[in-house]
Amino acid sequence: MITVDAARARILGALSATGAETVGLGQGWNRVLAAPVYARLTQPPADISAMDGFALRAADAAAGVKLRVIGAAPAGHPFPGVVGPHEAVRLFTGSVMPEGADAVLLQEDATATADGVTVHEAAQAGRHIRRAGQDFALGDLLIAAGRRLSARDIGLAAAGNHAWLAVHRAPRVAIMATGDEISLPGDPVGPGGIVSSNAHALAAFVAQAGGEPVILPIAGDRLEAIAEGADGARGADLLVTTGGASVGAHDLVGAGLAARGMVLDFWKIAMRPGKPLMFGTLGGMPVLGLPGNPVSAFVCAMLFLRPAIDRLSGLPGAAPVLVPGRLGAALKANDQREDYVRATWRDGVATPFAKQDSGMLRNLAHADVLIRRPPHQAALAVGDAVEVLVLG
Repeated sequence: MITVDAARARILGALSATGAETVGLGQGWNRVLAAPVYARLTQPPADISAMDGFALRAADAAAGVKLRVIGAAPAGHPFPGVVGPHEAVRLFTGSVMPEGADAVLLQEDATATADGVTVHEAAQAGRHIRRAGQDFALGDLLIAAGRRLSARDIGLAAAGNHAWLAVHRAPRVAIMATGDEISLPGDPVGPGGIVSSNAHALAAFVAQAGGEPVILPIAGDRLEAIAEGADGARGADLLVTTGGASVGAHDLVGAGLAARGMVLDFWKIAMRPGKPLMFGTLGGMPVLGLPGNPVSAFVCAMLFLRPAIDRLSGLPGAAPVLVPGRLGAALKANDQREDYVRATWRDGVATPFAKQDSGMLRNLAHADVLIRRPPHQAALAVGDAVEVLVLG
């Protein structure tokens, strides 16, 4: 068995980013930028008012002074003239500052009449003015390549006058559940059978991670069924299988894929849950074989599938971030495997569920965090420091 870190490094080392494509701005969210975004204009393009009020010369804006209003400059309609001595121009938030004015008198600090405006509180030069280029200037780097685009990034790209973005293609992830005992949700469940939850959970996981999931038909426990099922993954950037990767007589995924030419990289890692993890390549397509138990499959998705999707999407791919916390219930000593314990999370305290069976999906759905325990860790008492992986 190899370690979790070694397994992740070998998976990531076999992957490379998808090619670039150009998409409309609205389709750029959550995609990884393939080319940098530079400003195509200066923002703001001119000095503008940050408040509603009046543009004037600070030298004329002493308290009690009355100024002549010579015009108005609504946003998008700059005043064409020049503000001279004892003159003012009506402004609104976003209005371009007219030539000759160096201050903004707030409307609440003045009284406007039909023939002018009276200053109640002196205006200060430069105050309430957003200078040209305050946000960015023409040619500035706005967003570097290799960043997963947030809603804020989309707004910045739009402000920089970009209608199209070069992004890495969303990786297509084919998902194949295996086993004679499983059936699709809503279908009849045969004697001794169970409903397949892994494919749908993983499809949602892939979509959330920025990939494009493709659920393949369930493959039965026959070598030819598994081999034929893998044929449906042609064109995918990654094939994920669930089940059939353990050591039982009906755990046939490795052999079934080998019949199609899969080259196995590794099989089995020193972790709980998720020991029977498998990784290889099939005709140049990477294959990640997850365990069949739903908790094991999901924990492995957190530790290996998410970094793999990141790498395919154009990011480096890395181990999940762990945060410090305190233990809310005692845990016995750990064995030689790295352990991930389902737990609730309240005010920095991680309280593990009493039962940790890898078939108990409800505990996983109700968990907030996974407590990571290194191999051979001693028994822990309530209040001891732990590291947790936050779910969600």
